[in-house]
Parts: sequence; C-alpha cells; structure tokens
Amino acid sequence: MSRILIAECKQEISSFNPVIGTYDNFSIRRGSELLTYHQGRETELCGALQVFADSHVDVIPTYGAVAPSAGPLDQQDFERLAAELLDTVTPHLAEADGMYCCLHGAMGCTEELDPEGYLLQQIRRSAGPDFPIVISQDLHGILTHRMLEHSNGLAIYHTYPHVDLADTGRRAAYLLLQVLAGAQPVVARVRVPALVRGNELITASGVYGETIRYCQALEEQPDILAAGMMIGNPFTDVPELCSQAIVVADADPDLARNEALHLAAEFWEHRALMQPDLVSVEDAVAQAAQYSGPVLFTDAADAPSSGATGDSNVLLQALHASGYSGQVLAPLVDAPAAYMAHDAGLGARIHVVLGGSLDSRFAPLDLEVEVTQLGDGEYLCESWNTPQHAGPTAVLESDNLTIVCVSRSVPFIDRSVFIAHDINPKNYDLIVIKSPHCQWHFFDEWAEINFNIDAPGSTSANLPTLGHRVCQRPMYPLELDAPFTPVAEMFGTGA
Repeated sequence: MSRILIAECKQEISSFNPVIGTYDNFSIRRGSELLTYHQGRETELCGALQVFADSHVDVIPTYGAVAPSAGPLDQQDFERLAAELLDTVTPHLAEADGMYCCLHGAMGCTEELDPEGYLLQQIRRSAGPDFPIVISQDLHGILTHRMLEHSNGLAIYHTYPHVDLADTGRRAAYLLLQVLAGAQPVVARVRVPALVRGNELITASGVYGETIRYCQALEEQPDILAAGMMIGNPFTDVPELCSQAIVVADADPDLARNEALHLAAEFWEHRALMQPDLVSVEDAVAQAAQYSGPVLFTDAADAPSSGATGDSNVLLQALHASGYSGQVLAPLVDAPAAYMAHDAGLGARIHVVLGGSLDSRFAPLDLEVEVTQLGDGEYLCESWNTPQHAGPTAVLESDNLTIVCVSRSVPFIDRSVFIAHDINPKNYDLIVIKSPHCQWHFFDEWAEINFNIDAPGSTSANLPTLGHRVCQRPMYPLELDAPFTPVAEMFGTGA
C-alpha cells in the first residue's frame, strides 16, 4: 500500500494592499485535524482524500495553513509558518512514497516573493530528487520556475468563478498515483506577457472558457497528464507574474511543448477581449435610478477575495451624496464601527465614521446609524461550505442604507455575509458586491443590470492605475504594444 503525505498552504495577496498580513490570519491544522476539517467540503483536499480512499492509499496528514486574501505576509511570520510546515513534513518523508501539496500560487511576503517555491525547494532538498511531489493551484496562481523545478506536476482550477476545488484535488491525486505507477511527467510552460480581467474570463460564458475546455479535452488524451491556462493574480506584483500555458505529458516532451505553444497563441490572440468594461462611479450612480429591478454595483477594486482591504466606502459616499432614494445593501470591513455597535447594543442610535479604517485612501463617511443586528461573524461560505471568521459583526441602518460591517477581511464572493444576518439581497434596490465575479445565480440571475465600477482600490481591474514595479515589462495592458515571442520552458525527467 502506498503512503502519501498531504500538506496545505494557501493565501492570495495583493501587493497594493497597504496592510501587512500576519501569522494570526492563518487557520492552522495539524495531523488528523486536516482530515476532519476537509471531510464533506468543496476543497481540494476533500477531493484528493476521496481518490486516495478509493485507491486504498495510506494518507499521512501533516500540516495545513490557510488564510483569507490580504496584503503581503510579514517575512518573519512567513518564516514561522514555513518552519512549522517543514518541521512537520520532514520527519515523515522517509516513510512516504509521495506527496500532495495543496497551494494557491499567489502568496507573497514583504521579502520572499515566491514563498510557495521556497517551501517546495526545502521539501525537495530533504526528500531527494526521486521523491514524487504533485501540487495543485488556483488558476490565479503565479507558477514559478522554482515551483516547477521542485515538483513533478500539477493540477489547475478549470473554473472561474471557482466551483471545481474538489475536482482539482481529485485530478492532483490521480496524477500523483499515475506517477507512482510509473508515469514520467514532462511539463511545458509558455509564459504570456498579458494580464487579464473582465467578463470574458467567466469560464461558463467567456472566451477564456473556450481555452479551458481545450485544456480539459487535452486531459482526456492518454498521454496528457494535466493541462491548464493560468492567468495569474494581476495584483500580486512579483517577478514571474504573467499568464501561462501549462501542459504535462507522459514522457513526451514534444507533445507537451506543442500543445502549450498552441494554448499560449490562442490566449494571446484574445488578450484585448479579456479586459474589463468599466463604468465610472459618477455614471453608474446617475444611471442607477433609471432601473426598476435590482441593480448591482460591482466594486472589484475593493474585493477581499482578491487581496483588498474591503473597507472602501467610495460607492456608499457617492450614493449618499447623490440623493439616490432606493434601498441600498452593502458589506464593509470596519472593525471600529462593528465594535462601537457592540458596545452600544442592539437598537442603539450612534454616530459612526464608516470606511477607510485600513486603507487610508478612503475618506471616512460620517453617518448616524441604528444598530439593527449584532453577530459573532461565524458562518459558512455559501460557495465552498467552509467556515468564515469575520469577527464581531453589526448591521447598521441609516435612511436608505443598510451596511453589514465585519471586523475582519473575509471573501464577499457570494451571499454568505447577508444570509448570516437573515438578509435577503432580493429585497433591496441596489446591492454593492465586493467581488469581481460571483456565481451567476447568487446575484446576476435576478438583477436587472450589473455595473462594473471603475473605483479606486488595491484590486482595481483598471490595471494600469495600480503601479506595478516588480513584474516583467512590457506587459499587456500595462503596455498596449507589448510583444510576445512564444518560448516553451521544459521541466521534468526527459525534458
């Protein structure tokens, strides 16, 4: 019976978030806690564990560290995290036949810009060159040379919005089992100097989905072990930030190379389509009153799921100043306001300054509010059935504004924060969504229109405004005339 180590280290960051991340943001699970936590959830490890169980593999759970998206992780805190993971994994390497490591791919620290690559390098150093290591990554991950050099292959998300986490874990597990059975993975990577955003990235309906479906068709071929088109996280400003075509073939470097080049060329051809159609704050507010059905204001520039602070009040400010009379529902990360509401108590009327508690570019909004609900911030993510830890929460009402305040940055990728407070978004005229895209049925299915707002923030889809300093240049659309000379980099035995 094969023995497989499993470990997990996941966080996505925005380099433009001014708040430095800390160790305390991470949920740490050791040993059997990993198995217990992932049972029945829509996660990569849940999917992988199902495959290993069906294949009668003996699993050795080691260490898991997962945190909500944030700013760059403090270097000393990363070193503590890395030491814990490596100290837990290393003693088990001699008794294991291989390892599955669940990563995000878009971590970043104040000093180490490739933390996942560092972890894999250290594991490889202890495990030796012949020890099989398979990883999984978000399609927003930034796969680096170091990650590829020290792993044997990977599985990549195929959906956006992400609904295939468990499936990705299953594919990673199957890949590892194939390697243990004698497969010889050869990885081809073609880096594409393009960053993309916008509705064409929705894999169910956009042009990016056509590329993903080609990847899925490749994976049906007997000699292809894995394929994916990674678009990176444009807000993680690191040296290897880009989009990249990845193909893993079984002992066939020419097949991997040719298919990766094909994927990259197809993706590059559509780069202009995969850019956002943004509406100014002023135009969106002016048009909102013209619609009778629910209106959505997508504030992707302040999406905690992408690494922003979640404390932008720009849209609330504009709606309040304009005299918009419809009922507005909005989430907001604002610990001082939430704590003040808890101190005042349910039903109290208090004066608060909302927004800008983390990112100083947002000027606070002065409001008189009524505290209509209080909560502990513990609820399940509607998308993945994973626990969310938002800290003390408060629902604050001021005239036509209903603001759900949380104390900690958590993903606003669905209706979870509203459901946790018994709020039905359908009962409002305008809903602010702090996520670039949500699953269709959460909001868009029943809304009359969705305005993608060109607002300030550390995850703005208006990429040239962010101020990239580290990633390779030229890079489309930071430079509209960026050239592309396709080159396939090869990794693995026989490459």
